Amino acid sequence: MISIAGVEPNSGNAGMTSHSLANVLGWIVLLVVLAAAVFYGPLGQFGKPKQPVAVAPAQTAPAPAPAVKGPVIKEVPN
Repeated sequence: MISIAGVEPNSGNAGMTSHSLANVLGWIVLLVVLAAAVFYGPLGQFGKPKQPVAVAPAQTAPAPAPAVKGPVIKEVPN
């Protein structure tokens, strides 16, 4: 049987020892942690909605190459 206060029933000893005080404080910490876990919800990817997958747009035809104009001749100084 689990005793929250750390004192066995029918033992006649109802005093708070350091062990029973630690037990009570442990239960309080446990309840606070569980309450925070419920409040903040699951961590990580579990419990989060899936992000929509980005659909890549259909590839369009590449732009046509510019018309060939012929060689470009530049004057080069000597």
